[in-house]
Amino acid sequence: MDAEAAVRLGADYAGVIFAGGPRALDARRAREVLAPTEGSTIARVGVFGDQSPDEISTMAAALELGVVQLHGVRSPEAIAGIALETGREAWAVVRIAGGTVPEGLDALFACARGIVLDSGVPGTLGGTGTAFDWPAVRERIDRPRAGRRVILAGGLTPDNVQEGIRVLRPDVVDVSSGVEAAVGLKDHARMAAFVQAVRSVS
Repeated sequence: MDAEAAVRLGADYAGVIFAGGPRALDARRAREVLAPTEGSTIARVGVFGDQSPDEISTMAAALELGVVQLHGVRSPEAIAGIALETGREAWAVVRIAGGTVPEGLDALFACARGIVLDSGVPGTLGGTGTAFDWPAVRERIDRPRAGRRVILAGGLTPDNVQEGIRVLRPDVVDVSSGVEAAVGLKDHARMAAFVQAVRSVS
């Protein structure tokens, strides 16, 4: 199973998707997927779209999530409210088209424990395999982070993740399609290559 491989490789996080798209799971399947992480040090991440705060809170409790990753359009106040209601660490997703960072980044840094920098592709909430222009946004996020995490996502692969880390210096790298053999099915050899590439960045 994919989560077993993540545990074996020493991943810090394992995620399940509820935000729609071909990788979306229901609660029962998500529980099955995450079962191998029981008793490990991996933090469970739930990726949400337009679900209500009550739905997110219920799912976070049922699956013992450590992080709720919030896609879709939400105000800083809404994100802070979800973090309070769930009692979980909230990561707000910022979609970057090319090298343009949307307005409001500072407000998100103030309300969320993590900022996920993802590619902005019209009509999708992620998982496109497309990278954004990393150097173009470096200045916008190169700041004291005061306990906030920067999570780099969008188009990462074993071949380019080192460059992304060197350019943006994220605290976490988030990969999905870049280590897949098919949609929703991870290639464990590519997962291992990705982890090795991350660990060997100097």
